[in-house]
This record gives sequence, structure tokens and C-alpha cells, in this order.
Amino acid sequence: MATWINHILLVGRIPSARGYRFYVDELIKEDDISLEEIKYIQSKMETRVNAIEDLTKIATNTLSEITHYTSVAVGPRTGIQNIEEVKFVLLGTRMLMAVILTDTGIVKETIIKFDEDITEDQVNTLNFIFNNKLKGKPLEAIDKPLEEYIFSEMNYSLEVIKPVMEQLNKVIHEESKVYLEGTNKAFELPEFRSLEVARNFINLIDTKEIVLDLLNTGFANDINVYIGDEQENEQLKDFSIVTFKHRYQDKDLGTIGIIGPKRMDYSKVISVMKYISKKLNGE
Repeated sequence: MATWINHILLVGRIPSARGYRFYVDELIKEDDISLEEIKYIQSKMETRVNAIEDLTKIATNTLSEITHYTSVAVGPRTGIQNIEEVKFVLLGTRMLMAVILTDTGIVKETIIKFDEDITEDQVNTLNFIFNNKLKGKPLEAIDKPLEEYIFSEMNYSLEVIKPVMEQLNKVIHEESKVYLEGTNKAFELPEFRSLEVARNFINLIDTKEIVLDLLNTGFANDINVYIGDEQENEQLKDFSIVTFKHRYQDKDLGTIGIIGPKRMDYSKVISVMKYISKKLNGE
């Protein structure tokens, strides 16, 4: 079906966003992925990793390598992650390391410094209270009421508890990590000979907020296609963005996507995404 788009381009016509949408929604019925590509994806996705983030990076890189477009990924939103364990480790008389493990396998860690000495007993109490109160709760449960509860339970100086809460809130609400692969590939495409298109693309990958908003929308089980002029933001008018949810054992681990020209090979991109998604989910 890709020949339909190619034919229109060859005769000098540029399909509208509506035309691309019709092609994406109605004409792509079969997988467009070769045996070689399947074997390559299998070999890459079988790489041993020590963290979920590493698997995301491998998937993002593999997607870019096969499609020859720029790929992008972002981790799951804070609001949908639950706490598995909180661990405090004493590094010195006035320094503490805090590690939060979530049910998605994401690890958040931070260093906390104090203006007064803290003891091993205080650290043990922190570990007990945090895990007793927070295990199985969303990350966002680390809030002001929790600070007041811990203060009442521990009977310690606010100078000990306040730095802990401030630093945990900071690491929890920090901006999601964005992984980009193959940004140089975009400038090999004919559309990017236009100064305006190239400038808009550079702004997209530099600011990231627009792409983040798109990556954080859509339905968990769908491949989502956002086509140029369909988007309200003027900076997106020359691009299409195709995304899918990175899931493992029914856990949302974030979103992976492709940024490319409106005439991108949707059939190839969607087929490769479907297969990578299956491999990520252990199928």
C-alpha cells in the first residue's frame, strides 16, 4: 500500500493530512517487516540489562536503526507508579542516600544532606515508617500529610525530617528522562532542506515539552499516529509522530515514538513498532 503514497509524490502532488490519515487508518492491513529485521530485533531485545531504562534505550535505538527516523522515549508518569520499597542508607554522620523502587522497575535515588548529625537508629526508624506507610501506594503519596505523620511518629527534629521530604519530592517530580536516538538521520531527508522545517525540528528536540505532551497522551494498548496539520501546535505541521506504550507484564513503562516527515513509511514504522512492542512484553 506504500505505493499509493509514492505514486502521489511521483506525480508532484503532496497528500494532505487527511489523505495520510486515510492511508494510516484504512489502508495498512498487513505487516511490513522482513525476516532479517525480525531477527535483528530479536538479537537486540535479548541483550541482558540491569535496569528497565536500559531496555528502553535498546528499544529506542533499534527502532531508529531499522526505520531510519529519529526515535524518542519517555518513562512512565509519576502518578501511575506505585512504591515497592524505600531504602535509606547512612553515608556519613550528616549524609543519607535514599532509594525508591517502583512497581514498574524504575529506581529513583538521591543524596540528602543534613545540618545536624543523624544516627543509624534514626535511619532504621525512617526505613520502617516509610515502608510501613508507603509500600503499594503511588509515588505522589509522598506529600505534606506524610511529613506531618512522620514528624509525629519519630519525635525527631524537623531539621532531620524536612530535608528528607524536600529531597524525595524533588526527585519524584523531576522532569521525565527523554531518550533520543538518530537525530542526525532527520537531516538526510529531503524535507529538511527547508530551513523552516529544520529549525522547527531542532526546536522540537531541544525543548522536548511538545513531544513529551504527545508521548504522554493516547491509549495504553494502541499505536497512536499524530499527523502534521492535525496538531494545534504550528511547530508540528511538517511532522508526523507515531507512538506506542512500552509495557511489560501489563505494567506501563512509558512511551516510545518516532518523529519523521508526514510522508514517512507508516507501514514500516507501525509494523516494526508492533513487533518491538511484542518483544518488550515478552511475547
